[in-house]
Amino acid sequence: MKTAGILGGMGPIATLDFLFKIVKNTDAKQDSEHVHMLVDNNTEIPDRSAYIQGSGENPEKFIIDSALKLQEMGSDFIVMPCNTAHYFYDNVKKALKIPVINMIDETAKNLIGETKVGLLATKGTYFSNVYEKIFTNYNIELVTPPTKFQDVIMEIIYKVKGGEIDFDKDKIDLIIEYFNNLGVKKLILGCTELPIVFKSVRIEGELVDPTKILAISVIKRAGKKVLSDL
Repeated sequence: MKTAGILGGMGPIATLDFLFKIVKNTDAKQDSEHVHMLVDNNTEIPDRSAYIQGSGENPEKFIIDSALKLQEMGSDFIVMPCNTAHYFYDNVKKALKIPVINMIDETAKNLIGETKVGLLATKGTYFSNVYEKIFTNYNIELVTPPTKFQDVIMEIIYKVKGGEIDFDKDKIDLIIEYFNNLGVKKLILGCTELPIVFKSVRIEGELVDPTKILAISVIKRAGKKVLSDL
C-alpha cells in the first residue's frame, strides 16, 4: 500500500473537504483499510491567482518546499487539491523524485467522450489556460464565462476562504443560465472552494467535481478500494 502526500492549505477549508472526500469514498470497514495520508496544510503559500495575473508574491517556491517536505516524510506520491496551483505543476514535478498526480488531467480523463463543457474557476486559472492546455489533448472544448461572471465567481471563492457561508444563489443561477443558453449543460467546478458553495446552496445539475475525481484517484493509487466510482 502507498502513502499519499496532500499538498494543502490552498485553501484550508477546501483541503478539509478534499480529505473528507477521500475518506467518504473509500470502501473501508476499519481504520487500516483507509488511505495513509501525510498532509501539509501550508496556509503560507501566497495567492496563486493574484500572482498569475501579475501581482503578489510568486508561490512556486512555497509549493515546491511543501512538496519536498511531503516527499521527505515518506509520501509515495503527491496531489495538490488546488486547480490554480497546477500552473506550477511542471516545475513541482521536476523538483521531486516521486509522482505528482495532475488533477486537471484526471478530470479530463473522466470526461472523455464529451465535446464541450463549461468551466467555473478563478481568474488565475482562466488567465493561465491550465485547463485548456490539457483538455485540448482530449479534444474537449472549454467554455468560459464573461468577465462579469468571473468577478462573481471570484467573490464567492474568496468568501469561502474568509470563512463566510452566506452565498447569493440568484447570482449563481444567472451564471448557470448563461451556460444553459449556450447549450452547455455540464459544468466543471474548477476551484476547490466551489463544490463547497454548490453543496451549501443546494445547486444540482451536471456538475463535475475535480476534487472528488482526484480523491478517487488517490484511493486507487494508494491501493485501497473505492466505495463508489464516478
